[in-house]
Amino acid sequence: MIDNIYRRPIAGEIFTSELDIKRSTFLGFVTRATDEASAREFVASLKRQYPDARHHCSAFIYHVDDANPIERSNDDGEPSGTAGLPMLDVLRGSGLLDIVAVSVRYFGGIKLGTGGLVRAYSESVTSALASVRCVDRARRELYLVSLDHSIAGRIEADLRGRGFSVVDTAYGARVDMTVGLEPGQRGRLDAFLAEATQGLIDAKLIGTEWIEVHC
Repeated sequence: MIDNIYRRPIAGEIFTSELDIKRSTFLGFVTRATDEASAREFVASLKRQYPDARHHCSAFIYHVDDANPIERSNDDGEPSGTAGLPMLDVLRGSGLLDIVAVSVRYFGGIKLGTGGLVRAYSESVTSALASVRCVDRARRELYLVSLDHSIAGRIEADLRGRGFSVVDTAYGARVDMTVGLEPGQRGRLDAFLAEATQGLIDAKLIGTEWIEVHC
């Protein structure tokens, strides 16, 4: 189970490869997919784009909060276990989540055999993965710090100066700041507030959010 940080492909890009093996052409495609619907739509789009190909084999893995990742694969007419599962194994080995891979095969008339198919489909995905650009997706805990206007500016400046992430600042009867922390870092915030406000202000956990940081 992955709770707080993982790596996934950058959004909005498709990474490709092309291999020729014994007259068969394998076109590899990798992109981001954050759920089953988006993964299956990507597979369907390639079937529409390459309708004359013999096979459109696929595999995908996507993150689910507080649960194990969901994994799926499809041999699309190739002998069972020779395409989708080897592709899925390559994705697992990459360490990436929220990812879908498709290998489009144009059959060249020469059978590759079970071992040859496993190697070809694995290599198709591996080659496409070689060009993937990625981001880290990290969970942040959100804390509310409610301050009097007279000290809010100083506290916000000190928070930022000490490396805290001030996600939002709302002005009303008081100034409500939302501070984002890596899980397990609340003690740092509590210690800062105790020192800066003589123990008069506490931080309140109000939720979590996911952010992306370029690798």
